[in-house]
Amino acid sequence: MALSTTHLLLHIKPPRIPSLFQSQSHRVSSSSLPILRTKFLIPTHPRHSNPPKQTMNRPPAASVQSAASQAMSLIQSSPPTWQSSVLSNLLIFLLGSPILVSGLSASGIGAAFLLGTLTWRAFGSSGFLLVAAYFVLGTAVTKVRMKQKEAEGVAEKRKGRRGPGSVIGSSAAGCVCAFLSILGVGGSGYSRLWQLGFVASFCTKLSDTVSSEMGKAYGKTTYLVTTLKVVPRGTEGAMSVEGTFAGLLAAILLAFVGCAMGEVSAPEALICVIASQIANLGESIIGAALQDKEGFRWLNNDAVNVINISMGSILAVLMRQVLLQNWSM
Repeated sequence: MALSTTHLLLHIKPPRIPSLFQSQSHRVSSSSLPILRTKFLIPTHPRHSNPPKQTMNRPPAASVQSAASQAMSLIQSSPPTWQSSVLSNLLIFLLGSPILVSGLSASGIGAAFLLGTLTWRAFGSSGFLLVAAYFVLGTAVTKVRMKQKEAEGVAEKRKGRRGPGSVIGSSAAGCVCAFLSILGVGGSGYSRLWQLGFVASFCTKLSDTVSSEMGKAYGKTTYLVTTLKVVPRGTEGAMSVEGTFAGLLAAILLAFVGCAMGEVSAPEALICVIASQIANLGESIIGAALQDKEGFRWLNNDAVNVINISMGSILAVLMRQVLLQNWSM
């Protein structure tokens, strides 16, 4: 019942009756007005609150850890896939951006990314590391005595930062070998040949770069290979003892790296060194006889580089087939 749960207390205090003799200006105070005092006792009912909902979202740290784990699994996938190749190159290029910027232009970095992705897809991390070793060594020797080279007018453009033409010219033969390996041309029996051609092409290019740059920096006497005439340092087709010896050491070093990572066997590494020196001699002859000559204006450094590394790659494959076909590789 309402009366059992609610008490109404009404207190009325009667107002004072003003005297007839009081002034009309007298103001009635608020205390003289009727005061209605009420007191309600309202029953309270317990609130039925819903229990807090538990969120099922994973903590951010767990999500990041899971994503990192999936990325590492993708990178380590064997055989390599296009996805793992792209992801691996993105990670490596981000971490190695200071080195890349010092040796490549912006467009050159883009071309190098395509080369790295193709290399990883064809030959995995070992093939990629071989190309990385070539790039680091080639960039380092290009910077040697840069001021002296600039003063003599024989330095590479953009202070040695290579553009896309140089990247493509230095890797064209290796890219062909990579595509042949990915497509499985010739079956499993030829896969080793494409791998050998790949290593030989970069041994050839590194040897050429080192011999040229070290010859321009330290060569005391340079000879034109076709006539043995003494010519200034940096002349197309010129060779020096210092540069030739440095180029030979560079080819041996990169072939050793390829052998250590399982890209080639020890006899194949020796083949890469021999093929690189023959190809570099041929490149010097082409440079001295044809480059910058009338009718051969198209034969610039990038075109000569393609010919050079192609010769090194093809020679290595042929030498293996002829000399080592009966050897256990």
